[in-house]
Amino acid sequence: MQDVDVLGMVGKIRENISRVMVGKDAAVNLLLIALLSRGHVLLEDVPGIGKTTLVNAMARSLACSFARIQFTPDVMPSDITGLSVYNMKTREFEFRPGPVFHQILLADEINRTSPKTQSSLLEIMQEQQVTVDGITYASPKPFMVLATQNPIEHAGTFPLPDAQLDRFCMSIQMGYPSPEEEVNILHRNEKQNQTADIVPVASVEDILFLQDRTEKVVCVDPIKRYISSFAQESRKHPDVLMGISPRASIHLMNAAKALAMMEGRNYVIPQDVKRLVLPVLSHRLVLRSDAGSARRTTGVILGEMLKSIPVPK
Repeated sequence: MQDVDVLGMVGKIRENISRVMVGKDAAVNLLLIALLSRGHVLLEDVPGIGKTTLVNAMARSLACSFARIQFTPDVMPSDITGLSVYNMKTREFEFRPGPVFHQILLADEINRTSPKTQSSLLEIMQEQQVTVDGITYASPKPFMVLATQNPIEHAGTFPLPDAQLDRFCMSIQMGYPSPEEEVNILHRNEKQNQTADIVPVASVEDILFLQDRTEKVVCVDPIKRYISSFAQESRKHPDVLMGISPRASIHLMNAAKALAMMEGRNYVIPQDVKRLVLPVLSHRLVLRSDAGSARRTTGVILGEMLKSIPVPK
């Protein structure tokens, strides 16, 4: 398949999602980058911005199975992974799969459930499998977790552990719309349930093909050393308590490959890495307690790294 077909497929998905989302092209592009690099996404923003609408629009644009979990404190791990039920007729236990066996999984308000339930996603997000009652089941392909949370409200929430945050390829903040965009949103929402009109424009085979093509994008050693420089710098930074993991470096490289392919190249350039440093790495840095008092944020620190780390030629 020619490169123009690859760009055409990606363009169809982007255009389909944009039929519902107004002024969120950057968020849509990041979502597509995560999909093509086999990554998971954490959508963090205040209520009403359109996080769930964005996920629904993407899920409806793909001919993939979709499930939504509304996380609450009473949700149990078995509600996520599934459980074995005794069949009185066959006198055998039968496994009833949970929503994690859908290809696109929306974990809505993931920080409102207990750490025990949150941890039920750890295995499938990293190893693409689920173990229930000692038996391991493979996840479907493609598989993607899209989690949402409100970073402002803390009452009745359970912050995600660092081990789980590190499994998300990127964190996306959507932001408020401009005045013109908000008027456009009001016009569009005079018609209810816009996402119901979205039809799939990419098959499962299309997504798997694009993911395979992403893996074949070339990332030369100088670019890999450039990516590693961010990890090395974060681990010795005076304001950082816990630096960037090797998994984060892998996610950054894979995301850069996806961005390169979406722009019609079969090789990564330094600008691909620079554009993805903030969304891929910002949620992974753990700052020292005194850094906040000095108004030091992960964004500020990563911005300084982007300026100080030499860019390969």
